[in-house]
Amino acid sequence: MADKKNKEIRTSVLLRKLFNAPDLETFIEVNATELDVPPFYVYLSDLCKAAGQVPEQVIRQAAIERTYGHQLFNGTRKPSRDKVIQLAFGLGLNLEDTQKLLQIAQKSLLYPKIKRDAAILYCLNHHKDVLETQSVLQSLGLSLLGGE
Repeated sequence: MADKKNKEIRTSVLLRKLFNAPDLETFIEVNATELDVPPFYVYLSDLCKAAGQVPEQVIRQAAIERTYGHQLFNGTRKPSRDKVIQLAFGLGLNLEDTQKLLQIAQKSLLYPKIKRDAAILYCLNHHKDVLETQSVLQSLGLSLLGGE
C-alpha cells in the first residue's frame, strides 16, 4: 500500500515538473532516469526469472504458440494486447502486475466497464488459468484471448 502511494506521489510530482518545465526537451533530459522504462522483452524476462520459471514454461502456460512466444521473449516480435494478457496468465500475475505488464507493453489497461475486460479481470482475481479464462469468455459469447 505504501509503495502504491509513493508511486502516486512520484507520478504527481513528475506531472507537476512536466507542466512547469521550460520545454519538453529539458524535462526529458532532467528526468531521464524516472522516464526510463525497460523494453517489454527485458521486463518479461525479468518477471520470468523472478517467478523462478523458464520462458518455455510461461509460453506453454500462456497457451501461446512456441516459436511466437520465444520471439516475444527475445524481442523480435511485439505482442498484441491479448498476448500480453495471456503472458500474465502464464506467469500467474495478479491484477496489479498484469496492468503494469500492459503498461510496459504500451497496451491499454483492463477496464471493468468493458464486458470482456471485466471477465478477464474476474478470472485474474480468482486465479484462473488461461484455459479456464477462455472457457469463461466462450460461455459469455465473448471473443477468446489470442483470437485477434
